Amino acid sequence: MTKPVRVALLGCGTVGAEVVRLLHEQAADLTARVGAPLELAGIAVRRIGRDRGPLPVDPAVFTTDPLGLVKRDDVDVVVEVVGGIEPARGWLVEALRAGRSVVTANKALLAEDGASLHDAAAEGGADLYYEAAVAGAIPLLRPLRESLHGDTVTRVTGIVNGTTNYILSAMDGTGAGFAEALEQATELGYAEADPTADVEGFDAAAKAAILASLAFHTRVSAADVHREGITEVTAADMASAKAMGCTIKLLCLAARDADGSGAESVSVRVHPAMIPLTHPLAGVGDAFNAVFVEARAAGQLMFYGRGAGGAPTASAVLGDLVAVARNRLAGVRAASESAYAALPIRPIGEAVTRYHISLDVADRAGVLAAVAGVFAGHGVSIATVRQAGRGNDAELVVVTHRAPDAALAATVAELRDLEHVRAIVSVLRVEGDA
Repeated sequence: MTKPVRVALLGCGTVGAEVVRLLHEQAADLTARVGAPLELAGIAVRRIGRDRGPLPVDPAVFTTDPLGLVKRDDVDVVVEVVGGIEPARGWLVEALRAGRSVVTANKALLAEDGASLHDAAAEGGADLYYEAAVAGAIPLLRPLRESLHGDTVTRVTGIVNGTTNYILSAMDGTGAGFAEALEQATELGYAEADPTADVEGFDAAAKAAILASLAFHTRVSAADVHREGITEVTAADMASAKAMGCTIKLLCLAARDADGSGAESVSVRVHPAMIPLTHPLAGVGDAFNAVFVEARAAGQLMFYGRGAGGAPTASAVLGDLVAVARNRLAGVRAASESAYAALPIRPIGEAVTRYHISLDVADRAGVLAAVAGVFAGHGVSIATVRQAGRGNDAELVVVTHRAPDAALAATVAELRDLEHVRAIVSVLRVEGDA
């Protein structure tokens, strides 16, 4: 029999435990697919005595020394599902430099410092795979990394966080406010006890950076991503969206555009936005993820499925593990990082967007003219305007045409100081032809 491929597993939480179970349950099939058995050399955990349920492994494989496990001579592949920046970065750099292939689900590390991992992989001649880092079991990164390499991807638009999608779907479907929908998501296990990373957009921003890096052959980090969360989205915003034939989603938007001179750049942003109900992403509900990719030759592509959870994420990890194990047996390495384009990152102020703005105004003559004057002063064209309510309940709702985001932001800032505008009730971007 061919010598086994020895695997070091770093982390044995929800995802890690599922990886162990799948390795055991599908051992025969995985051996046939790889051409050799996949064998656990060790599992690094923080506490050995923790209850992880019935796992089909010898307790002797557990260790509290992850770096020591990574450095062992009998380890061929390292699988990391711990998460976080440090000490995971040190472990993976050590493994890659030593020529050991790495499979990781660590979106935070890849988004903050994927460059150090790619450089270490190149130095050690090792594979670095991370399908599980974005959108769980959905086969998304490999199509961007390999299948579309003969094409030019121009835009990636996605719902890549299940928690926020569940909350916004609940708000849209029931009329609930943000706090109520978050409470429901927490009770059902969709939201963590501390949901900050999800509801403030940090998780989606990390995934957006990874997607943009692959799609546009440019190193993009989380620091390059404009980020806004969903905590300010209200039931009134949802009602306004419905009135326009729209819904609200937390979107990851990455685009490759050329200016008037033909110079190309990349913009990457995460924020809540109104999208028309006719858009393919509008019907993505519950905690599902979906990513809409546009390419010059391939046209429009849609990837949809469960974006999180132990089993879906472990499925993506196992898919990568089979790939790197086969490469190792064949003595080959997968295509390395493609960052040749090195396109500049365009700041949010230069991105061309549309705004939906709700203003609490005094019901007096001349207010609309004054508001329109502010928009005109910043070169922003108004698409639609309507007034709801009377007297103290008067509200003006303005939807703009597309304009540079900086001009729209300056317009909103001036409106705050305009006489008879009592408050800016809400500001949301609009995507698509709503």
